[in-house]
Amino acid sequence: MTIPTHKSKGFTLVELMISLALGLIISGAIIQILVSNSTTDALNRAIASTQESGRFIVSRMRQELMMTGLYDAMDPNLSSLVDNVEEEAFVRSHPVPVPGDFVSNALLGARQGVGGANDTLVISLQAERDCRGFTLGYPANEEFYVVNEYFVNNGRLLCRGFDGRVLRGQKAPAANAGDAAFTLLDNVLSFQVLYGITDPNDPDRRTIPIRYIDASALAAAYAANAQVVTIRLAIVIRGDADVNLDAPATFTLLNEAQITAPDNGYYRAFETTVTLRNMRNFARGNML
Repeated sequence: MTIPTHKSKGFTLVELMISLALGLIISGAIIQILVSNSTTDALNRAIASTQESGRFIVSRMRQELMMTGLYDAMDPNLSSLVDNVEEEAFVRSHPVPVPGDFVSNALLGARQGVGGANDTLVISLQAERDCRGFTLGYPANEEFYVVNEYFVNNGRLLCRGFDGRVLRGQKAPAANAGDAAFTLLDNVLSFQVLYGITDPNDPDRRTIPIRYIDASALAAAYAANAQVVTIRLAIVIRGDADVNLDAPATFTLLNEAQITAPDNGYYRAFETTVTLRNMRNFARGNML
């Protein structure tokens, strides 16, 4: 009797090597796709976070700065602890205070950052609360002379509010009127400010800005009877997600020299010009 035999079948060495090579190529492609997707996702998150932060801070700053110079001595809601007519004149002539304007805090005021450093913005207005939401000891719904300061510290845009009457030495500070600064925005690389001023020698006293100056020139502009009627802001924000672009981003903000980001992350600049409608209305009123 003949016993049937069966040949064993399998892959040759060449077939195994080809299979391994194809597997490596496919695995590498999959890994590359995953890495690319992760990088793209991080970049999209960085772009989205900067856009959201930029829209937020531009909207908030526009809303608050638009009211710069607001003061109505006849407003029944205005606290009458001081001479409101005299205070109105002071606010109108100091819509953007400069260092030396306040006897109890001589350093407080708009300042130009040295060598491209961040600027400090300070504004005056009549309001119920400061930029932090504090009433500074006044009754609810009562308005008073508010001074708001905006500045950058350790990459954060901060705001701090003051009672202008305390700054002028006319009133003692309230017990709950702390000077703690509140964070408005994180991941701020640069914050720059310019001020649009009117021409005091214009016979028509038009209320459009003839030029923009930095904070170091404000005192001289006030002395020449120029009015600040617009404020121009520029800010650079870093995205939240960690990305590694080919090269660090560069920016030229307002009248400043070009700056380079400290790393290869995603940065974006935002700029806006705010018309101070109260100051323009005041300037128009002076023309009559």
